[in-house]
Amino acid sequence: MTIVDTCGWIEWLTDGVLASEFEPYLLKTELLIVPTTIQYELHKWICRERSEAMALEIIAYTQQASIVAFTQTLALRTSALSQHYRLSFADAIIYATAEQENAGLVTADDHFENLPNVRYFSKKQTAI
Repeated sequence: MTIVDTCGWIEWLTDGVLASEFEPYLLKTELLIVPTTIQYELHKWICRERSEAMALEIIAYTQQASIVAFTQTLALRTSALSQHYRLSFADAIIYATAEQENAGLVTADDHFENLPNVRYFSKKQTAI
């Protein structure tokens, strides 16, 4: 099971330089976990950058995966991980969800680069 961080979704949706790295994970919805926080971030970004119609299409696509809501138990673990790794609120929720679900996290976000159970793709390597 895998969580693709919001940056990976955006790379894929915009055909960014790392789109091909994220695509295999995003096409296997039966193995994909989507925290509701990622749904929020995607909806917000797509509405701002594209359209509400496209945002709703992508949210419908995420619904084919396993959706994990933000619960009290997850909130408390998020707090602990945020403090330990100095993660922002959203990043800590995503990381805590991956931990709770025994899933890998796939990302290009530098905040996760050296954390356990993270598959990190560097944009720096592809920029050359």
